[in-house]
Amino acid sequence: MKHPDRNTVSRLDALPNIGKTIARDLELIGIDHPQKLVGKNSFVLHDQLCQEKGHRVDLCVIDVFMSAIDFMEGGEPQPWWKFTGKRKLILHEKSKGLV
Repeated sequence: MKHPDRNTVSRLDALPNIGKTIARDLELIGIDHPQKLVGKNSFVLHDQLCQEKGHRVDLCVIDVFMSAIDFMEGGEPQPWWKFTGKRKLILHEKSKGLV
C-alpha cells in the first residue's frame, strides 16, 4: 500500500488511519491540515474533542491521534492499534502519579 508523503499531504483523510469522520473531528478542534498535528499531544486533542462534542469519546481515538501525529513527525505508517499499549501505559502512569 502506498502512503502519502508527509511533506506534501494536504488532506487529513489522506493520512494513514484517518477517515472522513476522524478528519471532521480534528477539524472540529481546529486541526484542519496534517501539518498542524506536528507537536500536538493526542491526550489533549482527545480532551478537546470530548469537550467540543459534549460527551466522552472512545479512548481508541487517542490511538488514532497518536498514529497520525507519529506519522507526521517522521514515523513509519502503522495501524492505530499499535499505539494502544502505549496509550494504556501512559494512562496507567498518570493514574499512579508517575507522569
